[in-house]
Amino acid sequence: MVATIAAGIAGCDRQSGGDKQPPEASASAPSSAPNAEGAALDRSHKGSQLPALTFRDAQGKEINTASLKGKPLLINLWATWCGPCIAELPALNKLAAGGRIRVLTVSQDSESAKAKVAAFLKARGGDALEPWLDPEGAAATQWQVGTLPASIYYDAQGREVWRINGGKDWAGAEAAALLAEQ
Repeated sequence: MVATIAAGIAGCDRQSGGDKQPPEASASAPSSAPNAEGAALDRSHKGSQLPALTFRDAQGKEINTASLKGKPLLINLWATWCGPCIAELPALNKLAAGGRIRVLTVSQDSESAKAKVAAFLKARGGDALEPWLDPEGAAATQWQVGTLPASIYYDAQGREVWRINGGKDWAGAEAAALLAEQ
C-alpha cells in the first residue's frame, strides 16, 4: 500500500510538464466526483477522531495532532515540488493568519529537503504557516492520500468533517461554506 501511495503522491510533479494531478492512485481511498477546481470532496470519514500523529520541524521541535483539539483544524499535506500545493499556499496563509481555524501544513518532502521547507514557505508569503515535516509519509498513509495537495478538516472536538484531494481555492465562497461546517 505504501508503494501505491508513494506512486500517487509522486504524480504531483510540476516539473513533468503536466498541469493536473493524476486521479487517485489508491484503490482503498474513497472516490468522489471532482469539483470545478479538480478537487474531490470526501465526506465518507465524517465523525472519525483525529489520529495522534507526531510531526517535527527542521530543528526537531515536535507537534502531536492529539493536542490540537479546541478549535477547527485544517491539515494540509503538501510538497515543495507540487504545483497545485504551491498555488494554495497564499490562501492557506490567509486562513492561518485569520486565527479562526488552525492550519497545519505538513510537508511530504523527503528527509533531504527538510531544511528548505521553512524558507520555501517564507519566500512564498507563508509567514503564518508552520513548516511541519513528515518525510516518512505517516500522514499520507494514515489518511490514504493518493495525490497532493490533500486537506483534512476537523471540528473543534477533533472529529473529521471532510477531506479534499486536490487543489482548492481556499479564498473562494465554496471554501468558506465548507470551512463553516461542523
